[in-house]
Amino acid sequence: MDIETDAQGLVRLQKLLAQSGVASRRRCEELMLGGLVEVDGEVVTRLGTKVDPTTAVVRVEGRRLPPVGPHVYLALNKPRGVVSTMADPEGRPTLSDLVADRPERLFHVGRLDTDTDGLLLLTNDGGFAQRVAHPSYALDKTYVAEVDGAVSKATLRRLREGVSLEDGPVEVTSARVVSTHGERSIVELVIHEGRNRIVRRLLAEVGHPVRRLTRTAIGPVRLAGLRRGELRELTRDELGTLLDAAEAPDASDASAPASPPDSSAVEGGSPSEPPRTNR
Repeated sequence: MDIETDAQGLVRLQKLLAQSGVASRRRCEELMLGGLVEVDGEVVTRLGTKVDPTTAVVRVEGRRLPPVGPHVYLALNKPRGVVSTMADPEGRPTLSDLVADRPERLFHVGRLDTDTDGLLLLTNDGGFAQRVAHPSYALDKTYVAEVDGAVSKATLRRLREGVSLEDGPVEVTSARVVSTHGERSIVELVIHEGRNRIVRRLLAEVGHPVRRLTRTAIGPVRLAGLRRGELRELTRDELGTLLDAAEAPDASDASAPASPPDSSAVEGGSPSEPPRTNR
């Protein structure tokens, strides 16, 4: 989005709000006069106030407005069989095959196992990607798994209470059975961890090996409506929520380097390798 600024790189706040799609210029002025707009933590009611659109933290009715800049933030529905890298020495399909028409140098935020399909975030904002993918950034991720066997209430309770694996306990935010058909069940899990193949190992540990796995959500970002292999830009509210969470105190140590991820890729795992061109 191109925002016309003055010689100092500033723009009138109501103009920024309107051009960002918040509302009409008149309605944006009403929001300001009503005390519903904040800039860098301060309520701004004076019409004509100017801000730097690239650095100001602007909120409208409590919701953050992403800054204007050259960065893009995308949601991808990764198909099964696609490796969560931009290049693969074995010649397997990669993410670069799905974004070949994008001009930006994109890289992925975390990874998905090659045999797992579903939601993956892509961006050219390295700082954002590092913070969101870092283990300290406890962002809920939702998975839907087709598993062997009928999942009992006792198993769901065990999952919710926490299961210990060989590399430590796993906390499950929620677990529910979506449906059961004969000797197979569809289970939805919400977790915030990103250890290697964590969902598959977790369900195998409770006696229900995974036959198919899909990630359907990352925090506020949902997979619904996105076809396999398709991309879309994050909405203003989705991105605003992610930016807020990435800057929360619990994520403050995310600037420290994380351990390199396993080359086999992980479900919702650690930060990706350094950015590589998608061409």
